[in-house]
Amino acid sequence: MLSYQEAVTVKLDSLSSAAAKWDEMAQAFHGVESVYRSKVLSVSTDGIWVGHAADASYGRFTGTREQLTAAQTQAKAIASLLRDAHSQLTTLVQKVKSLVSEARKEGMHIDSEGRATFDFSKVKPTRNDPDYPAFLSKCREAEASWTEAIKKAVQAVDDADQGVKYALHQAADIHPNSVFHDFNAKAVGDIEVYEAREAKAYADRIIRGDKLNASERAELARLYRDNANDQVFSRTMLDSLGPENTLKLANKFNDLAYFDDADNKKDYLNLEKGLADTVNSATRIPEFKGSDGKVIPYGSKAYRQALRSWSGTKEGEFYGRWREGMRKAGVEQYDLEVAEGRPAGFKGSGQQVRGYQSLVTLMKHADGVSPQFLSDIADDMIAVEKKDKNIWDLYGNYGDKSRSWFAHDPVDEVLGIMSRDPKTATAYLDPGAGGEGTGQRGNDRLHYLLKERDWNVVSDTQPSGIRDHGAGNLLHSAPDLEAVNGRKGLGAAIEAAATGSPPGSGQHHGGKHTIEEARVLQGALNALDEGGGADSVHKNLQAPLARTLVDYSADTHRILGGNQEYVPEDGGHIHVPGRVLVRTLRGVSDSPENFTMLYEAERLQAAYDLHNAETQPGVDWRNRARNVGLGMGAFNAISTDILFDARDARKSWADDVAKYVYHGGGAPITLLPGLGDAAQRVVDIATYDWGNDIKSEAEEVGKVESSKRLEGSRNAARDLIDSWARAWGRDPGTDAHVSELRHEMGQSFGVSRRDVMNYLGRE
Repeated sequence: MLSYQEAVTVKLDSLSSAAAKWDEMAQAFHGVESVYRSKVLSVSTDGIWVGHAADASYGRFTGTREQLTAAQTQAKAIASLLRDAHSQLTTLVQKVKSLVSEARKEGMHIDSEGRATFDFSKVKPTRNDPDYPAFLSKCREAEASWTEAIKKAVQAVDDADQGVKYALHQAADIHPNSVFHDFNAKAVGDIEVYEAREAKAYADRIIRGDKLNASERAELARLYRDNANDQVFSRTMLDSLGPENTLKLANKFNDLAYFDDADNKKDYLNLEKGLADTVNSATRIPEFKGSDGKVIPYGSKAYRQALRSWSGTKEGEFYGRWREGMRKAGVEQYDLEVAEGRPAGFKGSGQQVRGYQSLVTLMKHADGVSPQFLSDIADDMIAVEKKDKNIWDLYGNYGDKSRSWFAHDPVDEVLGIMSRDPKTATAYLDPGAGGEGTGQRGNDRLHYLLKERDWNVVSDTQPSGIRDHGAGNLLHSAPDLEAVNGRKGLGAAIEAAATGSPPGSGQHHGGKHTIEEARVLQGALNALDEGGGADSVHKNLQAPLARTLVDYSADTHRILGGNQEYVPEDGGHIHVPGRVLVRTLRGVSDSPENFTMLYEAERLQAAYDLHNAETQPGVDWRNRARNVGLGMGAFNAISTDILFDARDARKSWADDVAKYVYHGGGAPITLLPGLGDAAQRVVDIATYDWGNDIKSEAEEVGKVESSKRLEGSRNAARDLIDSWARAWGRDPGTDAHVSELRHEMGQSFGVSRRDVMNYLGRE
């Protein structure tokens, strides 16, 4: 491998000079060929010289002319390779130098081996400074980070250098143990074409069942690494492999990693990522730009128009050909040990997997997959499963840690990949987008996934009751089951699509959303509540939906306050009936953490609403107190419903809620940056522990049969009013206006509680 010092001191100008010389050589050979054709070859073809000697000379003369032609081809190819090498290596060496320059600006010294060390001579911290250990730790982390970045940059230079060496040898037709040597009439002037051919040769061996030795695995890894973003390499390789062999190769990597050569698992998973990056590169759609020079957003009408135009280009034709081939290969069945290795005699022994399951398993390893490619394969898989709902069915559990790498349900898994890029998820799930979804008017993907799809992809067995000559009960097929990790991808995609942030990242936008993002959440809420069923949300959708609703807490506060018809004009907002919202809130609140998070979000929104009240008592104050009562009354009813539904577990649920309240585990203030410090100050002044009310109510539920006998505690809402009053310098115990607001809040609390209990079927 090249050293750091070699990378930063190498002189590359000679590559350009050499390329020019090889061009001159090609031209010289062209001149020689012209003379040879006219002065030598013509002697055996002009009809004057005849006989056996003339015939024999023609063959020899023709061979020499062909060699002169081949020499021109080879010289031109080598010139092209040298220019390509100059361009690549110049760019990569400059990246190393730029990194070094940036590191030095950050106070780093870079030694002759590329190691970064912080230059403490430029700062004067004292060892008695209490912040010194933390400062020192950050310096060490920075040193390691810069050293690793420089090492990878030097590695990239070496990878390219090795590729140049290999291509030059191939163009010159130099092979070990060669005895005779002719000029190479098939030489090509593209490094990546030669590297793709080498990678293909390795792939063919692996598919046949060969194992690569350590140096061969390292070389294949280098090929993938060096060409991760090069479409000449990736498309040359995929064209030569074809979709079917690409899937077989991916399966072989997993068989070797997890079963046949597990000692070298890391190598094979690295190679699988390399193949995933190759597929990703080959199927990447370019950024389309409008007349103003700006990038056209994925999923927009203008994007679809640009995509149709691009589809007619050479690159577009490759994409269309590859996708069409994958439609066929994706439904074929292939060997994969993780699926076939069930005990002999059990149903599912020797079963095969579908190509799309292998493809999505592979693409889970890729970074930044093309939005269009993800959407296309998702749509193609949905089209397939609409014709055969059992196409993904397999015996066995693929949700545990040892086998979760396999994409048993490829549709759900590809949604999980989409969630890494929220804009892709939004464009794919937006019910109001384009009409280019799954064939119906508008985009019906979200509704299909939430309400129509068959999620039962696990084939099951049950004892038949028939004895098999002492061997025990025979197993018969039973109704299919849903995978334990089913819908996790869907939940992640909905959260990303509706919030504009990666799921669970905490990078939410405090109520600021686009119209498209809001349409996703509204579509999900309406679909979930078809037939009034949103009070029972699938367990794997609950947490992502709860986090999403927290991010929309300004809207949920408005709707719980009876203002669902009013929709603010600043960006995207949801406007669903109150009954739809409260049933969904109930549906995601089986988890104490979810409930606490949502309750705290409502408290913060209520505090923010109070903080923005007019300076003098009046209608505005009463309206805001009313909204406090309506929102918190709704949550009180939801908690009551949960406690009645889970009588045996009610105490545990209530204790966990109190725990999250006490430790701040559910406080979503970091998710609501738009509220600022104002709401937080009001909440901080409110010292009442509402978790105790939940615990008390859990005790009461154990004593009564009907929720009608429970009134619900208004203490937390009353304390919020009081804390706001104190912030305004008013004494809650003596101020008549505050007393009036308490009364207004209490009435609204009761009304809301009764309405919500009615929505939840507890009249």
